[in-house]
Amino acid sequence: MRAEPDATLRHELQARGISRRDFMGFCSGVAALLGLPGSATAQIAQALETKAKPVLVWLEFQDCAGNSESFLRASKPTAADVILDLLSVDYHETIMAAAGHRAEAALAGAVRDHKGAYIVVVEGSIPTGADGAYCTIGGKSALQIAREVCRDALAVISVGTCAAFGGLPAASPNPTSALGVAEAVPGIRTLINLPACPVNAENLTAVIAYFITFGKWPATDGLNRPLFAYGKTIHDACTRRAHFDAGQYVEQFGDAGHRIGYCLYKVGCKGPVTYQNCPNIGWNENTNWPIGCGHPCIGCAEPYFWDRMSPFYAHLTGVPGFGAAADIDKIGLYATGAVAAAFTAHGLVQLGRRTYDRRKQAGATAPPDQTSGPPAESPSSSKAAPAKGDRP
Repeated sequence: MRAEPDATLRHELQARGISRRDFMGFCSGVAALLGLPGSATAQIAQALETKAKPVLVWLEFQDCAGNSESFLRASKPTAADVILDLLSVDYHETIMAAAGHRAEAALAGAVRDHKGAYIVVVEGSIPTGADGAYCTIGGKSALQIAREVCRDALAVISVGTCAAFGGLPAASPNPTSALGVAEAVPGIRTLINLPACPVNAENLTAVIAYFITFGKWPATDGLNRPLFAYGKTIHDACTRRAHFDAGQYVEQFGDAGHRIGYCLYKVGCKGPVTYQNCPNIGWNENTNWPIGCGHPCIGCAEPYFWDRMSPFYAHLTGVPGFGAAADIDKIGLYATGAVAAAFTAHGLVQLGRRTYDRRKQAGATAPPDQTSGPPAESPSSSKAAPAKGDRP
């Protein structure tokens, strides 16, 4: 009997020459990204090495292929590349060798043979105008394909803001009546949105690794975004947050504050209202990220960001924590004054404490003060203390 081919990640790691050390480092990074304890590293490694890789089909609709490019631009083969590139990807128009009828047959076969057990990744928005004529593949509209393929999927992962919320194609006036997956294909069993423009490969890797390890999908928020990646605002972990709190802002691009890393809020940063983990994982193998290189966040991970967050280089009308329509210049003055007051108060407290300590130390070492009278005698003393009111 001929042995079945090894369909586990261990086989792919060996074939690609990925060292055990690199693989364990990758698993440790996934555990950290997911907010799991270090002990989860071994559990993730065992699951990825021994469990069969799930079948994955990747659909592209009204998009720029930026999310696919995000994965294909890796500088060197890593365990993440193996997971994302070789996850039994049965259909992906951009990278598959087959074309035409053969490509469509591969998609139909994956959906038929793995009903209820395959994962669908959707890239790009789904146009619904003109009966779907704005995007057709193999004689079928994007809307028809999405509904046929996503209906029986184990889970659907919308990568990028276009697939998650409609993105740029859905911006006003939305000439193609573009929609995100949730609106275009209601009733999906499990939907996970990974918005960004484009999606960060680290987040998709972590989602798939979590499922392979634990047999379930990570917890999500009300917009179906994983909490480990979208549970906090960019503002919460921003490397320039201290400057925001101190009222130190970039007034215009290229000024002194810009050169030394002041807060970008006044030149349009939408970090306070954008939920994503960019400050923690960065981009391009954590080389940098937009705010890190001096550009304000434009809120690309949020629904309808093109309309809601523009103009991109004007600050928001309100500052979270200070009330709606707050005056950012006054806030800067208040923050600076508050910091100065805090330092002053701290200095006064320290001065008072030092003065108290010096007096206490002097009292302990100085001779008795003769002007204050002799020390009180104990009750056993032969001399009785004068009664109250008596003269000595």
